[in-house]
Amino acid sequence: MDRPPPHRSKLALLLRAFKYRNYRLFFSGQLVSLIGTWMQTVALSWLIYRLTGSPLLLGVTAFAAQVPTLLLAPFTGPAADRFDRRSILLLTQSLSMLQSLALALLVLFGSPQPWQIIALASLLGVINAFDMPARQSFIIQLVEKREDLANAIALNSSMFNSARLIGPSVAGIFIAAFGEGACFLINSLSYLAVIAALAAMKIKPAAAGPRKSRGGFAEGLKYVSGFPPIKYIMLMLAVGSLLGMPYAVLMPAYVRDILHGGPRTLGFLMGASGVGAVLGALRLALRRNPAGLEREIAVYTGIFGLGLTAFSFSSDFVFSAPLLALSSFGMVSFFASSNTVIQTLVEDDKRGRVMALHSVAFMGMAPFGSLLAGLAAARLGPARAMTLSGLCVLAAAAVFASRRKLISEHAAPVYTRLGMGGLASLELQEAEQAERPV
Repeated sequence: MDRPPPHRSKLALLLRAFKYRNYRLFFSGQLVSLIGTWMQTVALSWLIYRLTGSPLLLGVTAFAAQVPTLLLAPFTGPAADRFDRRSILLLTQSLSMLQSLALALLVLFGSPQPWQIIALASLLGVINAFDMPARQSFIIQLVEKREDLANAIALNSSMFNSARLIGPSVAGIFIAAFGEGACFLINSLSYLAVIAALAAMKIKPAAAGPRKSRGGFAEGLKYVSGFPPIKYIMLMLAVGSLLGMPYAVLMPAYVRDILHGGPRTLGFLMGASGVGAVLGALRLALRRNPAGLEREIAVYTGIFGLGLTAFSFSSDFVFSAPLLALSSFGMVSFFASSNTVIQTLVEDDKRGRVMALHSVAFMGMAPFGSLLAGLAAARLGPARAMTLSGLCVLAAAAVFASRRKLISEHAAPVYTRLGMGGLASLELQEAEQAERPV
């Protein structure tokens, strides 16, 4: 029997989640929508900085957009466990489309004030607070085999970051040519793609119906705190979100004050960040098995912190772009690996609540990080604020690495139950050997 050529095998391995029709629909719809979302993200930050010239207000705007994820988590997680997730997503995507349209009309036909932009950003934050746990939990309903879940999550991350590569670059051109309002309008129209994709899906009744779940948000919190692999990964995500991710909030100030550029420079710099992010996600998509992936999180986080620290010392686009790409490679590898491990290990009846806590760690800490970044940039300048962020991320990576044996010991039995025990045992043996003195 002839074997397929090696390149065909690699491609089939990379794209194996696409054999599921529902996942193909979800992927294509989200790709179009997320390009628009990234256009709006760049345009919104540039608009605020153009109107105010204040790094602090950049942080305040990000805070308003992200803090609802933290405040509403006790409601959003149980909702994702108890109600039809596709219905939740259809509602949240429709409301997001209306929010973008309102923002476009305000900018194109009005005289936008900072408080109005911040209020609309906060409204989108409320919508996203319900959208994120449902969307993260929905992925497992789109693939029939658990071993393909890691590939689906990695491809999802590559799609997110491909949009991150395209959206900001297009936004930079559109802002310079037509203004920020055009980006908001395009984003509003882009939601039609994901709404159409969700409507076209055929979800099995057993998968689509309400799920039985015991307890509320507190039950999910108790479960996470008692299971070391998910607990430590959540803590690591919180640190990365609080002290690492907010560098993106300072990018308009960095571009204008350090690189002396404009919206096109911002777009191209964010595009370079997207290249690194896509490479990180694709590397994860080629992994055959998620067992042992938790051991790599500290390495990826270290790359994130190292790249961010080096980037903060650059004042030339030629060096800034590849350093930001390196940082994004580490950041996305860290976040996507964390998501994959959590979704693989979590019990199905607690998935929505755990993913709500994931949203709290991933996005709920970001608003406070944005405020801290804005305050630090106002006092120290954007470059030194980024240096501080990078060093904190490096310290967190070192602490997580010291817990890797405990994490592997508790993760191994779950991998065994899921039929991944051979690789899990090998990873645990390697962890024990690494702990032994030479």
